[in-house]
Amino acid sequence: MIVEDNAQARNALATLLKNKYDVEACDTAEAAREKFPKFRPDVLLTDIRLPGSSGLTLIPAVLKAIPECIVLVMTGYPFLEDAVAAMRSGARDFIVKPINFEALQLVLQRELRAQETALEVKRLREQLVDSIRDEEAWGDSAEMQHVLRMASEVANSRATVLITGESGTGKEVMARFLHRHSDRADGPFVAVNCAAVPENLLESEFFGHEEGSFNGAIAQKIGRFERAHTGTIFLDEIGDLSPTLQVKLLRVLQERQLERVGGTSPVDVDVRVIAATNRDLESLRDDGEFRGDLYWRLNVFQLHMPPLRRRKSDIGGLWGRFLERYAKREGLPVPKTIPEAFHALFTYEWPGNVRELENVAERAVILSHGLEIHPAHLPPQIRNFVVSEEAEIRIPGCRMDELEKIAILRTLAAVDGSTSKAAEILGISVRKIQYRMREWRQEAEKQPISAQHLLDQIAKTGKKKSNV
Repeated sequence: MIVEDNAQARNALATLLKNKYDVEACDTAEAAREKFPKFRPDVLLTDIRLPGSSGLTLIPAVLKAIPECIVLVMTGYPFLEDAVAAMRSGARDFIVKPINFEALQLVLQRELRAQETALEVKRLREQLVDSIRDEEAWGDSAEMQHVLRMASEVANSRATVLITGESGTGKEVMARFLHRHSDRADGPFVAVNCAAVPENLLESEFFGHEEGSFNGAIAQKIGRFERAHTGTIFLDEIGDLSPTLQVKLLRVLQERQLERVGGTSPVDVDVRVIAATNRDLESLRDDGEFRGDLYWRLNVFQLHMPPLRRRKSDIGGLWGRFLERYAKREGLPVPKTIPEAFHALFTYEWPGNVRELENVAERAVILSHGLEIHPAHLPPQIRNFVVSEEAEIRIPGCRMDELEKIAILRTLAAVDGSTSKAAEILGISVRKIQYRMREWRQEAEKQPISAQHLLDQIAKTGKKKSNV
């Protein structure tokens, strides 16, 4: 985008640059601002002295709307002080008038190469961070693997996705996974928490506003939907959206157009919408608190993130990855977790899900100083957690070999049959578990009795007071 009030200079620059670039030319800063949302320049080449607002005012405006934009300022020899001020505001370089076109081309080539490299580094860094988050959020349980298979199927489609699940189950991590594995991966991923933004600002956050549209609107603002153009917008806690904003969101989903607050003309947007909620949208719809037509627009493809208490076999793997992450951050060796502490982790119901598990791991690394993690390093609500009477195993007069069998079978059931995870929790070797399993199979061949039968017998005698 060229901003120059001298028509002859402006037209000459535009003609020369059009051989290689898409060019938009303006004569004032105000005209340039109006074109930013649709044209979104990679390079802004602006004069400083302009009629109306100075070219200096364009620098913060374009960098706020398009942070990766390269700003070059044009100035005459008497105005080098202005060029220095422009550089301090974020301009990358200045071009002295009269402009040497060959020199300008070299500057453009250099800056565009640097921009391309910076964007690629940023993209690779974000991919690395996201892949690490993926490893930390996912697990090997059947429930989580089913969700991942479904996510892989829908990721590269254009379908709107609704992610449901309790707080802390990894809904935003899943949304980023869907974006990264879609054909929009090179576009922006914009997240907005509908519950965190004050209701009177939500419309402006979503759709942007024009200068002067309300008190405090001192400049045009590009909303989250426009910032997500050609990419993905993630609407977290969509169940908290006000009825008024539900209507406007429905229109955007239907028409792929929006109007900024105070605006008079529609703006085309190309975004994929992923929404998430920890509330029951169906019940909210039935109670009239959530529009039915919007519900069906959002609920094209639903993914439900299971709570951690329903996939406890993932706890061991997630716990280990969190310990490694925070030990590395603190410069400590990765601590070992003693069986008693592991037992507390597997007994607890995890109302805060994976997020709570991560916080507990961070705390344990710090308190253990990289040594062994004991129950004392866990929060009181975990180490003092009492299993409900229905879930307790009450065993009157069992022999030690029977108790060992119950412990191993119960632990294997909790970790989906993984002998390595069970061995780590119980503090015994994998070989010992395998040996005992082989021994019990041989016994079963002589006198068939299933593990379930044994547990049924335990349940029948569960009224007495011996607790294990």
